[in-house]
Amino acid sequence: MKRAVFLDRDGVINRLVYNLETGQYESPYCVKDLVLYPYAARSLIKLQQRGYMLFLVSNQPGYAKGKTTLENIRSIHEEIHHYLTGNGIKFTGYYYCYHHPDGIVPEYALKCRCRKPGAYFLREAEIKFGLDLVNSWFIGDQDTDIFCGQAVQTRTILINNIHSAHKRGRSFPDYQVWDLLSATELLLKQPFK
Repeated sequence: MKRAVFLDRDGVINRLVYNLETGQYESPYCVKDLVLYPYAARSLIKLQQRGYMLFLVSNQPGYAKGKTTLENIRSIHEEIHHYLTGNGIKFTGYYYCYHHPDGIVPEYALKCRCRKPGAYFLREAEIKFGLDLVNSWFIGDQDTDIFCGQAVQTRTILINNIHSAHKRGRSFPDYQVWDLLSATELLLKQPFK
């Protein structure tokens, strides 16, 4: 069976952006605010070379909350995809949840099954691609990422991004590190189960 690494996006692959209106660091809401971490490509290449299939799993409720447009969210995705493919990195799947139960856009303001910490997307990938989830990983910077991975028995690595610290503290990941490069180096040293 195939092994996978599921990755959160914001705070893991790219920087969080300070939002003046909310006073918090959040997802970028337009392409000009997108800054990928300089070590992201190198880390992802290492995982890919080791034979891991790569999946991005990200909650993107900005449109549901009225903070940006779907076009902006899709443009950011296209920019990231273009950057990754330009560096020889192939993600097998991109999974985005655009919903939020407290949203203001009616058709997206709902409690859905695809939003993390729910593991709907991971189960979907498992079935579609024949994944061995026990020997797969979830890397993220929030408790919801860890809960999502643990729901399907992946091993988990929590990135202690300073700007998302208020969204952590309730989960118990297998490992904690400071960035994606450290997570990659740690993951590649682990034996399979």
